[in-house]
Formats: sequence, structure tokens, C-alpha cells
Amino acid sequence: MLGNVRRDTKPELAVRTLLHSRGLRYRVDYPLPMAPRRRADIAFTRLKVAVYIDGCFWHGCPEHATSPSQNSDYWSPKLARNKARDVETTQMLTNAGWLVLRFWEHEQPTVIADTIESAVRSAAPST
Repeated sequence: MLGNVRRDTKPELAVRTLLHSRGLRYRVDYPLPMAPRRRADIAFTRLKVAVYIDGCFWHGCPEHATSPSQNSDYWSPKLARNKARDVETTQMLTNAGWLVLRFWEHEQPTVIADTIESAVRSAAPST
């Protein structure tokens, strides 16, 4: 459990590096205004865009999720609650007018960055 980090994972860092090099500025590990104990991995606060890069094990990726064989009485409900919390958080943000973008850790960082950049640039008011 000590190796599990909340922020600055390799997939997050790869995406953030690409976004920063494209001139996009954002907040990292941003506490949500409507639920301060929940955080967005990357947030464009003025534009109300929240980005999550979810781990395949912790968030139940349909392609790569595994079911723990050891101590499954503990892990199964915990992982199910993670998925339910993801749905709640997405709904909460959407109801508050935010655009929520969710990606899996196995997706290509360039593809993720392209999608985020497109969403952010289209959400930005034209000057």
C-alpha cells in the first residue's frame, strides 16, 4: 500500500508534460469545491474541465481489471466502492456544470493530451 500514490503517477506526469508543452495551464490534484475530500487529477478551473486518469486495478478497467484472489472479502467491496465513487463524482461535477474527462492509465498519453486540448480549447471563450 505504501507504493500507491494519489498524485504524480507516471501516466499523469506524461499527460501533464504534454499539456504544459502545448501551453495549457492547469491545477493538479484539485479539491472539488462541492466535495473537498474528492480531487480531480487535472483541473482547468476557469473552464470547469476536470480530468481523471484512472488506474486499471483501482477503478475497474474493463480490459485490464483483475479480481484479487487473496483477501477478496476485503478487496471486492473496496474496488466496487471506488467505481461507485467515480460515478458519483462524475455526476456531481456534471450537475455543477463541469465537463468531466476520464481516461485509463493504459491509454496513450498523446491521445489523452489531444482529447484534453481539444476539449479545453473548445470550452475556452474566443477572444
